Amino acid sequence: MMKGYAIEKLPEKNAISRSVEEDISLKDAVNIAHFLRGKKISELRDIIDGVIEKRTAVPYFRYLDSVSHRKGVGPGRYPVKAMKAFKQTFLNAVANAEFKGLDTDNLRLVHVEASKGRMIKKYRPKAHGSAGLFVKDLVNISMVLEEVKE
Repeated sequence: MMKGYAIEKLPEKNAISRSVEEDISLKDAVNIAHFLRGKKISELRDIIDGVIEKRTAVPYFRYLDSVSHRKGVGPGRYPVKAMKAFKQTFLNAVANAEFKGLDTDNLRLVHVEASKGRMIKKYRPKAHGSAGLFVKDLVNISMVLEEVKE
């Protein structure tokens, strides 16, 4: 197992990519990862661009408090900022696959993970010269693409 990856055994023909300490919502990232897992590369491109343009909603399966329903999806949202971070990681994985000489038309996302990264402590000024602590969580994203035979 490689350091920083949650996957135990890598496929034989793979391309991996990792993005560390992204300033995005962990809750959005977990739901995006669940939505993208197992999809083919052509589907992924359409989904990622659709969410960024707010045409495709990401169905939420966790953290559902006050999440509105979307037509044909159920509870879902359009997490544009988080999806842009996933898009960059996805494009890096595709570039790694091209560099390794894999057939980019037959790639499938076998592993995608969004995990909690470093916490940054910040202070917000309050009344009468006091300050309140708030913590910003950063997110680590990792993806593994596998070449499938068809």
